[in-house]
This record gives sequence, structure tokens and C-alpha cells, in this order.
Amino acid sequence: MTCGFTLSTEVVARRHKPSRRSARAAALVLFACCFLPLRAASADTLARANAAYSRGDYVGVVRMLTPLALRGNANAQALLGFMYENGYGAPQAYDAAVDLYTDAAIRGNAFGQGMLGLMYDKGHGVPQDVVLAYKWLNLAAARASRRERDYFLRLRNAVASKMSPAQIHEGQRLALIWALGRP
Repeated sequence: MTCGFTLSTEVVARRHKPSRRSARAAALVLFACCFLPLRAASADTLARANAAYSRGDYVGVVRMLTPLALRGNANAQALLGFMYENGYGAPQAYDAAVDLYTDAAIRGNAFGQGMLGLMYDKGHGVPQDVVLAYKWLNLAAARASRRERDYFLRLRNAVASKMSPAQIHEGQRLALIWALGRP
């Protein structure tokens, strides 16, 4: 999936291991880039949600994205997960964010996969698990556009720096098994 993002994430992810601030900024950049619709029916809603996000109307964003997410729109699920993770327009709820990221990730949404990987890395809403973090970040990098791929690879490599060779191998194995079972 490509989001059509035109700004560079290189500025955000200069270091091998991004800081919290740069990781949050990059997540915001990826959040904004993923508003391009997959279907015409949701295009207007996603565009209005993007405009509301730009204005700081986070409650409006949550209100607009929720029906799309409930209908299985992977972009809306991933973006709504971001809103819940960060407490924008809704109470901060890591469990809800993980559920939404998981739904988006299963549908092949690179942003959802990457954010789910970060949740596993941090242990937010799930038990901390660097192997699963590596798996989801690896899958996100494989599906993302070139600019996004570089960012997800930097995050994956930062996670890998905390892992043993056996853990990295297991993360790669899990990603491969998951990818082979998907279209």
C-alpha cells in the first residue's frame, strides 16, 4: 500500500534508534500520509477526517473514523488506533489501539502493522515482545512505500539491536509464515 506521502521521514528518523519525540513525529507523518482512500465511498470521510485532524478537531476525527473502522476499512482502523493510542479525541486506551492496529495489520495495512510492532516493542496494551515487534515492523517495511519503508526498517533495526540472533531468526520466521499465508 502506498500512501502518496511527499515529505521525507529522513529528518524524523536520522538516528539508528529514534527518540520518543522523533518516533512520535514520524508516526504523525505516517498518520497523515495514510489518509489517501482505498475506495471512493470512504474518500470523502477520510478527507474530512484529515482536515479535522489538521485543525486539531480530534473528537471529530474519532467520530468520522469509527463507522469506517467498524465496516473494516483498514486505513480507518489504523488511524483510529493511533487516536486511541495517543489519547487524541478519545481516552487513551492501549487495548483499543492494539485491537484496531491488529485488525488493520491483518488486512495488510502497513501503518497498522508498523504501529502494532511499536506497541509490542513498548509493551503498550500487550506484553512486551521484541520478536513480535520485529515481525510486524518487518511486515510493515515490506508493504510500505519507499519513504515509509526506510522509516519502518530503521524502527525494525532499532528493535533488532535489543535482540539475540535466535530472536531475530524467530521474528523473520514468523513474518515469513504470516506473509506466505496472505495474498
